[in-house]
Amino acid sequence: MRLSILDNGHRLRAKLFLAMTGKNPPDIVKMLLYRPGFLTRPLLDLTAPAMRGPSFWTPGEREFFAMSTAVLHECPFCIESHTELIRLAGQGEIDPDAPESARAEVLAARAFLETVTLRPDQITRPELPVPAINEALRVNLVWNIVNRLANAFGFVLRDGQLQSGTRALHRFGYRFPGFLLAGGPAGTHQDPVEEMRYSVFTAPALTDAGLRAAAGRGEGLPAPLDAYTAKVRDASYRITDADFALLAKGYSEYEVYEITVAAAVGAALRSFDAGLQAAVENRPGSSSSGTST
Repeated sequence: MRLSILDNGHRLRAKLFLAMTGKNPPDIVKMLLYRPGFLTRPLLDLTAPAMRGPSFWTPGEREFFAMSTAVLHECPFCIESHTELIRLAGQGEIDPDAPESARAEVLAARAFLETVTLRPDQITRPELPVPAINEALRVNLVWNIVNRLANAFGFVLRDGQLQSGTRALHRFGYRFPGFLLAGGPAGTHQDPVEEMRYSVFTAPALTDAGLRAAAGRGEGLPAPLDAYTAKVRDASYRITDADFALLAKGYSEYEVYEITVAAAVGAALRSFDAGLQAAVENRPGSSSSGTST
């Protein structure tokens, strides 16, 4: 973990919970329990139904989408985790070492999500039902955020964490105990995507909303934030300790955390919004291309 606040900056209830487990929790858990009102609540409200709710896609297929997204971001932490989760949730329906074993619809969706992630200006609508596209996009949105943050903050898997962590995620369906997430401003949007957009970019936080919005858009930032947030958005796997050392000369860890989250969420939402636009273009019954949901 490149930010010490993600190791030891938790609220008392989270510290007590982590102490009660008696183990060193995975980095993703420590990040999610840090300031849940800023990112975690809307992210988990999106993640649980996206990964384990009713869907055109099986749980194993959604884990396959998550693993494929992690490969695009070159995120070892997430690649290993979702490869194991494919085996836990998929019950043999997909071999993560042989992607061609997936059904044709899954392969079509994976190709679509790759373009959504890497080239959101070049998306072509796949031949899939609109609800299936939208469900796949929500899976992709989650991991386009988490992969960038895992790379930026330097997540690593320690001895025993892969098996215990993935089994817990699978068992509890990506849900955390409610008391760990309570507190802070009440949500104002029913859709967790819109709640996350509001929470990260508009709601009061330690940094100015204008600065977070600029990080999300990728423009109008001073050096060295401009170069750093560009890496978060476009090449998070290239972020090093030296990037954080440079940021530390002008910004606190609290500010770096919020700016990093804003850059990751902004990039992921750009892809998500473009994917939604493509999902409704040229579909049967659509009055015109370019109609947005």
